Amino acid sequence: MIFDEEKGLPLSPEAGVLVLAAGKGTRMHSPLPKVLQKLLDKPMLWYLLTTLGTCFSSRPMVVTGHGSDLVQEACTEFEVDCIFQKQQLGTGHALQVAWDHIKKTGVDWLVVLNGDTPLISRQQIHSLLNSVRSNDADIGLMSLELDDPGGYGRVLRSAEGSVEAIVEAGDFDPRVHGPDVSEVNSGLYAFKTSSLKGILFELDADNIQGELYLTQLISLARQAGMKIEAVNAGRCPGLLGVNNPGELIQQEENVRSCIVNRFMGQGVFIRSPQTVRIGPEVCIEPGARITGPVEIYGKSRVSSLSSISANCYIEDSFIDGGQVFCFSHIVESVIDTDTKVGPYARLRPGTRMSKGSRAGNFVEIKNSTVGAGSKVNHLSYIGDTAMGQEVNVGAGTITCNYDGRAKHRTVIEDKVFIGSNTALVAPVVLQQKSMIAAGSTITRDVPVESLGIGRSRQKNLEGKSPLKKFKNND
Repeated sequence: MIFDEEKGLPLSPEAGVLVLAAGKGTRMHSPLPKVLQKLLDKPMLWYLLTTLGTCFSSRPMVVTGHGSDLVQEACTEFEVDCIFQKQQLGTGHALQVAWDHIKKTGVDWLVVLNGDTPLISRQQIHSLLNSVRSNDADIGLMSLELDDPGGYGRVLRSAEGSVEAIVEAGDFDPRVHGPDVSEVNSGLYAFKTSSLKGILFELDADNIQGELYLTQLISLARQAGMKIEAVNAGRCPGLLGVNNPGELIQQEENVRSCIVNRFMGQGVFIRSPQTVRIGPEVCIEPGARITGPVEIYGKSRVSSLSSISANCYIEDSFIDGGQVFCFSHIVESVIDTDTKVGPYARLRPGTRMSKGSRAGNFVEIKNSTVGAGSKVNHLSYIGDTAMGQEVNVGAGTITCNYDGRAKHRTVIEDKVFIGSNTALVAPVVLQQKSMIAAGSTITRDVPVESLGIGRSRQKNLEGKSPLKKFKNND
């Protein structure tokens, strides 16, 4: 993952993992399940499942509830087992609902974490799991330090420093629990499954929310004489959960700056880096040049010597040594070496700009190949077109590719010259070295080295100008 460069961490064959992803996320004020809210165009759950795939050999288990169909759909690119929690009665209830499935896996250890903590790293997971295993503990938890503990559960320790309980923020009472503390619960746990069995179904709803809290397992374990390990991660923003839009944006900024700084460290020139947004699956080679504000998402690739100017949007595209000028919008397209795109160009899915070609200002191209050295410089629309090499497309040229029912292809062979303000009504073929007169509407194929003209003859009606009817106000 992008947040954890440590390599070689082993998979854990004897451990399983459960993701709690059933919550609605009321404070998000969105109908979308909370775990599907996006950071840099990827759902929070995507980040978490990507990390878990590097930690465990078994399939992650995901508890779904609110928007279950949407959450399951988001999981399809991963190998996971989804478990439906029909009634969302708390995090402890979610673990109870998943218990039969957990038993079937036969794992000795179970890691449990929240789906709204997308930036947890595999190093943190391994650190906690190794701590409980090496100390033969029954339960492990990871905590963090916050200047303002806010809505996080407080970690309460004895005078000797051992963990006694976790008290949720709404239930914390200084008169009962003592002065407030800065150590809080991150929501990352590791359980010995044989120990969990004895206390899981002793949870009760005696709290301000009337829910079954997973955190109560800590006090139940202490009462049962079990051994509890706590790993304090200090001030670690990656362990923070996301509960509202402000926290979502803050975590997105953490991701954004991490990605941008990593690419700059690898030799990518990024100017105005604070305004550059790069998705987690994007690949950019050293030597590429980017000037913000820019957004690059999906599985886009930007090769060395490519240049992307300000105010561009690029998604699932390959910039292979070309130049993208400002205010261009590029989706699912390929831009070859020495190609120039923009300013104010739009390349829609299926477009390929071949070596040395040009798409200029206010040009839109869709599902088309523009051959090597060909130019579409101004105010044109090219759709469903196969364009050869060294073609010149005049300003205002459009391909009429849709008849109201189906799309049709236009073929423009090598070294064709198209005059300005031309309409090419597909299907049509302009054979090599043909020329189209400006202002033409072409409905039939144009043969090799021929001149195609499709316009009415001009007529001048002398003395018939309508302006004669108006008085001269000069």
